[in-house]
Amino acid sequence: MIIFTIYSRSYCHLCDDMRDALQAIMQNTAHRIVMVDVDQSPELLNLYDELVPVLFACKSNDTAQAGQQLCHYFLDADKVKAFCDE
Repeated sequence: MIIFTIYSRSYCHLCDDMRDALQAIMQNTAHRIVMVDVDQSPELLNLYDELVPVLFACKSNDTAQAGQQLCHYFLDADKVKAFCDE
């Protein structure tokens, strides 16, 4: 299973667009999408404020906490597919 984390904010249409596009390309792959609102954490806000949405991914057996950053602003489908194929 692949776990995707989208650092987002509640009023961000780009965040919704990224989630929807990710769901569309991952429909045949076991995955979970976690939306994290950067406005709820000063640390996350400091890291990702102007970059949201930011997409991270990890495989369920990865020990990395956040995983690998794949893209921000818009979904990079090629990077997502490459990550899935690793």
